[in-house]
Amino acid sequence: MADAAPGMMTDDEMTRLDAATGPAFDRAFLQMMITHHQGALTMAKAELADGRDADATLMAQNISDAQQASIELMQRLLAGK
Repeated sequence: MADAAPGMMTDDEMTRLDAATGPAFDRAFLQMMITHHQGALTMAKAELADGRDADATLMAQNISDAQQASIELMQRLLAGK
């Protein structure tokens, strides 16, 4: 069986998220989504480094830019700003 893609949550993590409520849920959700988006960055960087198709590398750059912006927003939300 292949390893999960970078940033994919485990069944245990999803169970913990499902059990959380209120502010604990919000915090867990943001933390997990940061990890998830970091996985997307890892995959986009691989395409940017090794990809040869111009459309795919452009898409990877767009993904990278969007995911990084989302990570920064979620980090600010976690910090209460």
